[in-house]
Amino acid sequence: MAQEFSELRSRRPGGLLPGSLLRPRPRLADPADEARVRGAALPPTGAQLAGAGLVVILLLAAVIGAPVVVHHLAFLLFLAAAVTRLIAAVTPVHNPGFEPLPDPALPAYTIIAPLYREAEIAAQLVEGLSALDYPHDRLQIILVLESDDQETREALTTLALPSSFQVLAAPPGAPRTKPRACNVALEQATGDLVTIYDAEDRPDTGQLREAAARFAVAPARLACLQAPLRIDPDRRILPAQFALEYATQFEVLLPALARLGAPFPLGGTSNHFRLSALRAVGGWDAWNVTEDADLGFRLAAEGYTMGVLSRPTWEPAPETLHDWIPQRARWVKGYMQTFGVHSRTPPHWRTGVAAAFAATLGSAIAAAFLHGPLTAWVLMASVIGLAHDGVPWVSVPDAALLVFGWLCAAVAGAVGLRRAGLPVRLRDLLVLPLYWPLHSLAAAHALFQLLVQPFHWDKTPHTPRTGQAGA
Repeated sequence: MAQEFSELRSRRPGGLLPGSLLRPRPRLADPADEARVRGAALPPTGAQLAGAGLVVILLLAAVIGAPVVVHHLAFLLFLAAAVTRLIAAVTPVHNPGFEPLPDPALPAYTIIAPLYREAEIAAQLVEGLSALDYPHDRLQIILVLESDDQETREALTTLALPSSFQVLAAPPGAPRTKPRACNVALEQATGDLVTIYDAEDRPDTGQLREAAARFAVAPARLACLQAPLRIDPDRRILPAQFALEYATQFEVLLPALARLGAPFPLGGTSNHFRLSALRAVGGWDAWNVTEDADLGFRLAAEGYTMGVLSRPTWEPAPETLHDWIPQRARWVKGYMQTFGVHSRTPPHWRTGVAAAFAATLGSAIAAAFLHGPLTAWVLMASVIGLAHDGVPWVSVPDAALLVFGWLCAAVAGAVGLRRAGLPVRLRDLLVLPLYWPLHSLAAAHALFQLLVQPFHWDKTPHTPRTGQAGA
């Protein structure tokens, strides 16, 4: 039956911080709160502001006085990204296998599902979580809501929730973000292992058993296992490109990084933690809108390791640009927040952690801002050159990099789709270069929000599954 809602006391800051990037440092009486918000809530340091200003000045000077320098830097960046994808694509997936644990040996498991305005799909989520193949007497499933989310609250009260479900309401306060809701639930977690699922997720029924078995034989420093996120099949162009992007990230890049023992940005869902490790690093940064990417590198900076699972979680894709751009902008904004937070005190990082940080988050931020302008430059140079000389004004090395970059991305995407069991369509691979410039639209939106609304959370709307949309 439905569980009674609990209003929890919160030690987190209750007042909204000013929206400006140059906001004052929040004053918190509780040292535990100070530790929790030491991340994205704090403004940039003077050294960071000076460094950012110097970079902007140097880039402007280079664009005006020495554009060839900017050209060479961009060339090297995209070449490195292409080679990285190719290497990851040809790196075999290391599947260590696992011996399933008998039911009496399974550890207690806590599932946290943060919900906000998800009345339409609440029943679908409960059905999916109830179907997980795990003893219900060892499960604690916490559905955590915002206190004013009356619609979702009412939708849940109409459901006959199993006894393993618990519904909590996060107390009013700032920020109104998913990681803050997760931290509220984390205080109530009783399992040895913890995982996060989003409202729209459909996890493989055996995912918890795989994670429990892997943790049982792994070293104690293994803190997190990331399940692959897969996109529901959809033939429409934008969802198909989204699925291709996810397949590259979760079926190719992350398994390769895990095999190398390198840290990586976690996905926002289906990451499985040891509760002790999660609490040791202070949980999630409530002020970071990509709390998953931040947490992965915080774990690595503290000496923990990560791995990947084979049992996936399925998600729907954004169907329109109206939904895609805010979601992507939130990711880019969060990547920039994370980059700023972790560049404050880099000396405590090991070399490998810093290299993986730059190769993943750093390159993703740079590529998001550069794709659009560079595509526009190539098109302009081609049109002007054809009009004047009959030959595009694009150098042979640049043209070769365009072809090589597309081939590497296509190979990585095709390998990822195959591993995910999704169809590989030539049309989707050919459309890739047209999809990349869209990231610059989202990056511009992200930069604007970072300056004026750094903690604003762009909510992605979700609707119930009605089969394979666009199939």
